[in-house]
Amino acid sequence: MKVGFIGLGNMGSAIARAVAKCDDVSLLLSSHNPEKAGKLQAEIGGQLLDNAQVAAESDVVFLGVKPYQVASTIKEIGENSNNGSIWISMATGVSLETLAKLLPGHDLVRMMPNTPVAIGQGMTSYTSQSSQAKDVFKELMAHSGKVVEIQEGLMDAATAVAGCGPAFVYQFIEALGDAGVQNGLSRSQAIEMAAQTVLGSAQMVLATGQHPAQLRDAVTSPGGSTIAGVVELEKNGFRYAAISAVNAALKRNQELG
Repeated sequence: MKVGFIGLGNMGSAIARAVAKCDDVSLLLSSHNPEKAGKLQAEIGGQLLDNAQVAAESDVVFLGVKPYQVASTIKEIGENSNNGSIWISMATGVSLETLAKLLPGHDLVRMMPNTPVAIGQGMTSYTSQSSQAKDVFKELMAHSGKVVEIQEGLMDAATAVAGCGPAFVYQFIEALGDAGVQNGLSRSQAIEMAAQTVLGSAQMVLATGQHPAQLRDAVTSPGGSTIAGVVELEKNGFRYAAISAVNAALKRNQELG
């Protein structure tokens, strides 16, 4: 299967790294940044082509350009697109209906991954009206992490939680690390402890199926140090800040669409 990538920003490159782990796949890569594309090619293989060549030769095309570039990129390709190809868009806010007008006759998938797909720990939501496209998409994303089909009306919310979420988590890890450094840990020790704590805690949620509040209670002894910290988080609006961050991201997703 020839799998093309038009646009190799952070997200497009992350998906390419995951797809490269699949068997019997040939990668066709296109980017406006030849230097960055060359580095990715050296890492995962594949051919460097222009947008029109990728569209003409690919069985599947991952479209990784910015939302405002989708229409102009597809129009630039013109009649060069392979008539039987599947197109997979990761452009925030661009609906299947819009894609169908730009790419008539093609099977389409709308997806929202996050950058941890590059190491096989991603969270990807997708929607499609084509069963064939769904099957191909799931096959190509088999090494990316979790992949969940949702209703298209929930894509913006999924993007705000999972697509933007890593940035919020990294900020939390950085804050935990700063607190460790403030209290005598080295920077490397503090970041390692914070990151592993977040990783282990997330795995506990997934492995046990318990509500995060139940798992929090298991750590929170009466009158202990953990509840003292929890009270400070509540006092400073920790949960409200997290919810507000997701809602602000959701609003921006809708504006981009």
